[in-house]
Amino acid sequence: MLHKLGFKKHSKKLDAQEQREQEAIKHPIPKHVAIIMDGNGRWAKKRALPRVAGHHEGMKVVKKITKLANRLGVQALTVYAFSTENWKRPKSEVDYLMKLPEEFLDTYLPELVEENVQVRMIGYMDSIPEHTKRAVKKAMEDTKGNTGMILNFALNYGGRAEILDAVKQVLNDTKSGILKEDEITEDIFSKYLMTGTLDDPDLLIRTSGEIRLSNFMLWQLAYTEFWFTDVLWPDFSEDHFMEAVEAYQKRSRRFGGV
Repeated sequence: MLHKLGFKKHSKKLDAQEQREQEAIKHPIPKHVAIIMDGNGRWAKKRALPRVAGHHEGMKVVKKITKLANRLGVQALTVYAFSTENWKRPKSEVDYLMKLPEEFLDTYLPELVEENVQVRMIGYMDSIPEHTKRAVKKAMEDTKGNTGMILNFALNYGGRAEILDAVKQVLNDTKSGILKEDEITEDIFSKYLMTGTLDDPDLLIRTSGEIRLSNFMLWQLAYTEFWFTDVLWPDFSEDHFMEAVEAYQKRSRRFGGV
C-alpha cells in the first residue's frame, strides 16, 4: 500500500512539472540561457567530502537542466565549466575538472544525440589536455548534424581575453583591407567573438549566492536579465530552473528604451 501511495505521489509530481512546463511555453522563452555553475566545492565541504565530489555531482545537474531547457524550447544553453583563472586551483582539482568533460560526454553523449542536442565549445582549446580535447571534438563531430538546442561549454574561457583577441582580429582585418574602419559596428564586432554565431544570452543564472560575472561573457551580457540564487549548483533542480525562466517572463526588457 505504501509503495502504491508513493508511486501515485511521484506521478502527481511529474504531472505538475509537465503542467508547469506547458504553462511556461505559452510565454516568451529565453532563446539563450547562460549559467555560471557555482558552489560545487562548498556543497562537498558541507558534507565533509573532497571538492571533486561536488564537481562530479554538478555534472549530473548539467544533464538534467540540458534536457529541461531543450523541452522548453531554449535554443542555446551556455554553461561556464572552467575559466582561464581556474588554473590557479590545486593541481589535483584542475586535473579532475579536465576529466569531467570527457566523463560527461562519454556517459551522456548517446542521450544528447537522442535529444537532438548539438554540442559546441567556446574557450581556448589549445591549452586543455589532449584527452579533454579529444572528447570535446568527438562530441562536436557526432552532434554537428543535430538541429535542436545548442549545449555550449565555456571551457578554459575568459571574457577579457576573448574581447582582446577579437580586437586584435579586427585590427588585422582592417590593416589587410578585409574590413573598413567605418564598417565596424557592434554587430560586426560581435561576429569576431567566440559566440559569433549565437544570439546574446537573454537570461543569466548564477548559483551559490555569489553576485558577480567572474569574467564571463562580458560583452554578450550587456542587456541580459540576471537571476541569482543561494542554491549550490549540485542542489540546483528543475524547479529552480523554472523559477528563473518564470522570473524572466515577468520582466520588461527595454534595452535602454522606455
